[in-house]
Amino acid sequence: MNAITGIPQGIDLRAEIDRLRKERNAVILGHYYQKPEIQDLSDFVGDSLELSRKAAETDADVIAFCGVRFMAETAKILSPEKIVVLPDMDAGCSLEDSCPPTQFKAFREAHPDHIALSYINCSAEVKALSDIIVTSSSAEKILSQIPRDQKIIFGPDKHLGGYLSRKLGREMLLWPGVCIVHEAFSETELLKLKAQHPGAPIAAHPECPPHIVDHADYIGSTSGILDFSKKMPGDTLIVATEPHIIHQMQKAVPEKTFIGAPGADGNCNCNICPYMALNTMEKLYLALRDLQPRIEMEEGLRLAAKKSLDRMLEMASGTVGQGDLGSR
Repeated sequence: MNAITGIPQGIDLRAEIDRLRKERNAVILGHYYQKPEIQDLSDFVGDSLELSRKAAETDADVIAFCGVRFMAETAKILSPEKIVVLPDMDAGCSLEDSCPPTQFKAFREAHPDHIALSYINCSAEVKALSDIIVTSSSAEKILSQIPRDQKIIFGPDKHLGGYLSRKLGREMLLWPGVCIVHEAFSETELLKLKAQHPGAPIAAHPECPPHIVDHADYIGSTSGILDFSKKMPGDTLIVATEPHIIHQMQKAVPEKTFIGAPGADGNCNCNICPYMALNTMEKLYLALRDLQPRIEMEEGLRLAAKKSLDRMLEMASGTVGQGDLGSR
């Protein structure tokens, strides 16, 4: 017996996970930023909301969400009757951490004439305090439906909000949160890489800061970047988002070359999400075996958070997971 994990020595983790998946009538969701071995055993691989919606449509009794906590919370909001487990409850998110609900509530109260658009990378409590949730693929369509004279708070990602503000000419009050992964890309190193591959386009997630986004040939959600990688005419792509998405690109178009945008040290290792990395095969096995750690949510909070998610789905349901921010 492994003293640290409680896992019997020598077991075939993949086989045991498959056995427990059937035994528990579970669906395994793997975010694009998970390790390749977790992506490969997942029933669905995708962006966070896209995964939660797919899970809600299944007859599974258990959702094992290999992602981060706010994603598992979203799955619980949309599937309250299902058991939702997260392999490691410490798998948080720097954007969620940057926006404590009590501070966000006070910020909203200080600006009563503003409505709040919140990026899905936030806690259930912040979702409950928001008017509309957006994803990187739905934000533009939603903003286009809001009267231009309506004042808007956009949080917690100042880079996504700033990108949308610049692109649409829409002034918004931005909450000062950032994603530590996308913040780590280096403009100097990116330009060096571009010089080494002069014909290669750059695809960037809008969570990147302006000095990275301004060099991108395509800007969009993770799903959008994946779609762009399949359709682009060239054979090499520089990818400015968490590098585990490259696994799906290589599977989809193995004849092409994908290069992760570098951090300040000249490689992409610093751009691996440390929260996503907390999920492992061992922890997934234990989560399915023990049905713990489990996402629990008070019903009043769930319904309040669902209201802002429902508003998003009403306004932009066709865009979720589609990467519709498009080319610059």
